[in-house]
Amino acid sequence: MTAVLDALREALGAECVRTGADIPRKNFGDASGATMRAPLVLVLPRSTEDVSRCLEICHAHGQRVVTQGGMTGLAGGANPQENEIALSLERLVGVEEIDRDSATLTALAGTPLAVIQSAAEEAGFLCGIDLGARGTCTIGGNVATNAGGNQVLRYGMTRRNVLGLETVLPDGRVLRSLNKMMKNNAGYDWTQLFIGSEGTFGVVTRVVLALHPRPQGLASALCAVGSFTDALAVLRRLDSRFPGRLLVFEAMWREYMDIAIDRSGLTQPFADRHEITLLIEAAMGADPGAEDAFAEALSEFIEEGIVTDAAIAQSGNDRRRFWAYREANYEFDRVLPKGSHFDVSIPLSRMAEAVDLLRLRSRARWPHSVLIVFGHVADSNIHLSLCDESYDEIVGQEMNAVVYGVVSEVGGTISAEHGIGVLKRPYLSMSRTAPELDLMRTLKDALDPKGILNPGRVLAPA
Repeated sequence: MTAVLDALREALGAECVRTGADIPRKNFGDASGATMRAPLVLVLPRSTEDVSRCLEICHAHGQRVVTQGGMTGLAGGANPQENEIALSLERLVGVEEIDRDSATLTALAGTPLAVIQSAAEEAGFLCGIDLGARGTCTIGGNVATNAGGNQVLRYGMTRRNVLGLETVLPDGRVLRSLNKMMKNNAGYDWTQLFIGSEGTFGVVTRVVLALHPRPQGLASALCAVGSFTDALAVLRRLDSRFPGRLLVFEAMWREYMDIAIDRSGLTQPFADRHEITLLIEAAMGADPGAEDAFAEALSEFIEEGIVTDAAIAQSGNDRRRFWAYREANYEFDRVLPKGSHFDVSIPLSRMAEAVDLLRLRSRARWPHSVLIVFGHVADSNIHLSLCDESYDEIVGQEMNAVVYGVVSEVGGTISAEHGIGVLKRPYLSMSRTAPELDLMRTLKDALDPKGILNPGRVLAPA
């Protein structure tokens, strides 16, 4: 270890290499709640060249490295494991270019998503990636996990927004394709391999994003429906009636709204409580009559009985009030017992069945447990929390077995948008076949033959 530390200090300078008490606690672990520990060394590169030198040295010495961004991950992937160096990109910050003609933005990987969103907005564009952790999460981390978020329905996952990357391989070699073109079929598109790889193939240092026109005529509504069948009917009808205009289609099941109202103190939005509350937003365009058309569509749905009640935002304050319900979950830890939290995708055709099974099996095992279900829904992604006063590590494992068992049974996936990391690795075979896992291992071994980069994340150590 002394040889590695001396080599890092000589190559990068002592100000970029920290040890012992000089390592901030924020670098001990992410937001997942997984076991936290101090890394052997914290490396703070100032440039792609610094990242390259760091990995070249670690590769030569067989030193394991964990990469870190905004530390907002929920899979434990950024948490240092035993005898690992932490490579944090927090100094690689800045929007380097906005190309208005190409409608692209180039940024360093450590740049917070909110900074990128603001820069795009100032230039008259929209960044299609949006997450609740926007103020802290970094664009490099978004790429590494192929993050989803609130606007996937309209703009897709992070993958769909990336045009080019600069990446450093585990041995220090730099791959650079800062492409700005929508069409570029000059051989294999290697950049796609690194999106969603959770830092196991290489370290992303620069990103080129495609930007979008800013939406106009934003219409926001809160709707109550009596079943998921009705919710799906609303989604399909709106999408057919206003193709390409839906931005947000979030759903909050009954138990979620009960917690938001009864324990978090939010005002009950409708006279009665309902099976599902929907938050819907659409970009209706500059035509003043378009927003009226949105309201007319919801009125028709109420007349037909597929929507029980609805409220349409008349101001920015109304919109913020609607979003307060969807974002109430960030405070649920204060009012609920400890529990396990899940980020899964389920085929829409089996969503209602899955929620029924989850309710049935969780109550059978833990009669006084609280199950909350909410999520983006239109892209098949729901978030679950299963909480109980008896919660401990063993109960948590039992909860994982129950929830992932249902997800597998209905043909879903154990990870929708937060990655596998360390915490979900034992369950990966429930969503991927043996040949798929073999291919993943082949790719990992080819790009990182010494297994130094984020070992034990996604795949078990070789």
